[in-house]
Amino acid sequence: MTIFYLCYFFILGLIFGSFFNVVGMRVPRQQLFAKNRSYCPHCGHSLKWYELIPVLSYLWQKGRCRHCRGCISPIYPVTESGTGLLFAACFWHVGFQAELLVALLLSSMLAIILVSDLRYMEIPDRVLLFFLPLFLAGRIISPLDPWWTTIIGGFTGLVLLAAIIFASRGGMGGGDMKLFGVLGIVLGWKKVLLAFFISTVYGAVITLILLAFKRIEREKPVPFGPFIVLGSITVYFFGDKLFNWYLTSFF
Repeated sequence: MTIFYLCYFFILGLIFGSFFNVVGMRVPRQQLFAKNRSYCPHCGHSLKWYELIPVLSYLWQKGRCRHCRGCISPIYPVTESGTGLLFAACFWHVGFQAELLVALLLSSMLAIILVSDLRYMEIPDRVLLFFLPLFLAGRIISPLDPWWTTIIGGFTGLVLLAAIIFASRGGMGGGDMKLFGVLGIVLGWKKVLLAFFISTVYGAVITLILLAFKRIEREKPVPFGPFIVLGSITVYFFGDKLFNWYLTSFF
């Protein structure tokens, strides 16, 4: 039965991941409901159902539109497969508990943010405002221990990024600050600090690798959102183990 549920949540994540692509692409441009059907961003052709099968359609069409042969961004299959894996990991990590709802909501928000920040270098306020009350409700149903960690975590995320923005004179964006405020509600104050540290490490290492392989230019800005996504996922699933490793290794 465990394998069945893992497959179920993986497929569910694939389906939702396809929708999250649409949300992440259209919300920053305020076009979410501008058209009823998904369409090719190059030629505007409305896509048929068999062109919208998560991951499989991308592979079948070899990453191109069937009508204009325009290249389809790899963001689509990456988000779909990544969300599928995250949904399955949420079930594996939490099981059928109230916390599963929080885990799935967190995965959903991060998937949308990944798309929007990679595409437009923007973390939409609308997305954060949509998930904020859901996370608050989720933390009432499945509270952290102690419960006030949620409140302190939200303030910690906001104040930490606000201080960095002030000290660096705009080195990070307001979207990053608001995102960490929301993440603080989900993770609590200790883990949101850890998430920021790990996100920074991911950012530094991956940026250096991309620069070494000349995938990005030195003066070109790099979106920090994808690194926040990686850091937050790492801490949500492995935060306790990381804290225990640190305490046992250095104290």
